[in-house]
Amino acid sequence: MDRRSLLTRAGIAGVLAAGVAPAVHAQATTRWRVASSFPKSLDTIYGAAEVFAQKVRALSGGRFEVSVHAAGELMPAFGVVDGVQNGTVEAAHTAPYYFFGKDETFAIGGAIPFGLNSRQMTAWTYEGNGMKLMREFYAKYNIIHFPCGNTGAQMGGWMRKEITGVKDLKGLKFRIGGFAGRVLERLGGVPQNIPGGEIYQALEKGTIDAAEWIGPYDDQKLGFNKVAPYYYYPGWWEGGLQLDLYINQKAYDALNAEQKSIVEAASSFAHVETQAKYDVKNPTALKQLVGAGAKLRPFPNDVMTRAFKESMGLYEELSAKNENWKKVYADYARFRTDQNLWFRFTEATFDRFMQSQKL
Repeated sequence: MDRRSLLTRAGIAGVLAAGVAPAVHAQATTRWRVASSFPKSLDTIYGAAEVFAQKVRALSGGRFEVSVHAAGELMPAFGVVDGVQNGTVEAAHTAPYYFFGKDETFAIGGAIPFGLNSRQMTAWTYEGNGMKLMREFYAKYNIIHFPCGNTGAQMGGWMRKEITGVKDLKGLKFRIGGFAGRVLERLGGVPQNIPGGEIYQALEKGTIDAAEWIGPYDDQKLGFNKVAPYYYYPGWWEGGLQLDLYINQKAYDALNAEQKSIVEAASSFAHVETQAKYDVKNPTALKQLVGAGAKLRPFPNDVMTRAFKESMGLYEELSAKNENWKKVYADYARFRTDQNLWFRFTEATFDRFMQSQKL
């Protein structure tokens, strides 16, 4: 036995003889609550927050626990921004455009009519100026955000009566997601902003004439085809709805560097997985809906053309009166122009060819 080993053992023996054990510092568990804007029955969109929570737990070895609460459990679906801003909960999972009433700029963080598709939105957020600009905006509400899901392009919704042109939108009471209602109003419609869990009842009772949610998989779960036969496409107001994880700034600042990295990694994982689920589940659901009698219809060309014109007009008006909107939308619009030029020669051409083939 060498001298160093002898001294080491003697040192340990001395500590034990004195009745003093080496100190062991157990790391305390961090616990967060996430308030969702969605019902548990929608396993894809609500499930994004659960995927986030599971990944946080796994990456932290159980030392960071996140509980997810459906709309209405802790606060109403549309009350989650106030809850995060005030620190009632540490975080929320929601669709940003629900809160356009606070400031229209919220909508850009989710989806706006004739905006970016899901790939383009992810590109703008992560590699363009999207993350920087939206975080500057959200800081006004004591919030830091992370992308946490995307639905991809959505369907245009369920109608009790057939839409043959813009004239049929006049007076139409249409449940439509958030900010898109501003454009519907300009087309003569009457927008209704109703949480997902309440839409079926309103459509069944005739309180509304039409409703959109996301796409075939969720729409089938919600049963819209039972009370409205016409199923329209595309959802021109949601080329790719990005969902966000809103975090109270103080709660986020209290995390250590490792925990912040875990939050970032877990939200990115949920972001990718959510759209993958929709892309897998929607085709089967659409075939089943059509098999059950749903009448698929494209929006008439005059509806699309007029909606585009009114959307661009609305954006000009907002840029003239809302400095927050002007700053973010200017960058978003430039990015959209470049992306559409690129996609025109690549994605769009490839997709059109493949969709024309019999495979």
